Amino acid sequence: MAVKGFLGKKIGMTQVFVEDGTLIPVTVIQSDSCVVLQKKDNETDGYEAIQLGFADKKVRPEGLTKQDTKRSNFANQPEVGHAKKAGVTPKRFVKEIKGVDIAQFEVGQSVSVDIFAAGEFVDVTGTSKGKGFAGSIKRHGISRGPMAHGSRYHRGPGSMGSIQANRVPKGKRLPGHMGVDTVTVQNLQVIKVDAERNVILVKGAIPGPNNCYVTVKSSIKKQ
Repeated sequence: MAVKGFLGKKIGMTQVFVEDGTLIPVTVIQSDSCVVLQKKDNETDGYEAIQLGFADKKVRPEGLTKQDTKRSNFANQPEVGHAKKAGVTPKRFVKEIKGVDIAQFEVGQSVSVDIFAAGEFVDVTGTSKGKGFAGSIKRHGISRGPMAHGSRYHRGPGSMGSIQANRVPKGKRLPGHMGVDTVTVQNLQVIKVDAERNVILVKGAIPGPNNCYVTVKSSIKKQ
């Protein structure tokens, strides 16, 4: 079974009632400008995939250089040229989807949410929320020590390893930056598809804050 998918933006969460009166929490994902930027095949690239782009990116006006703006959000020349081959505007969010039937897609073709139907299962990939610097308990969920006055271990990271190694082993759960990781939530059921608004409702929560970019693909485990 071929994989299918699209790129979209997380709008937020709400809740809907189904026919039997059950209340289901859903996440709203919108995809209004998802297009095919490139098709990759075995002869040229060694694998088959389609490259999708989402969310238009501004093109720098003529006569305006990078020095004119402190923080430029304009598309650079390679991005402009790559999008021009597909006949579309440069895109801000670009991802590849493997395992698709590339014969069903054309460069410059729009991909909407109607490729899925209610009842299907999807995997959603996004970037998790940033939590900043966090300790071992919040970051990894380790157990704390006794909170008695005589205890010398409360919320610390614990032992660093054996003495003989003379180093901290890889994988030790220590404090550090938490969040901003690529997270995939699998087996989310599609509750409703609104093709007119290019909106899809999936059951449950997905990674990232509102207005973040996500990738929606066919569920691997439910195929």
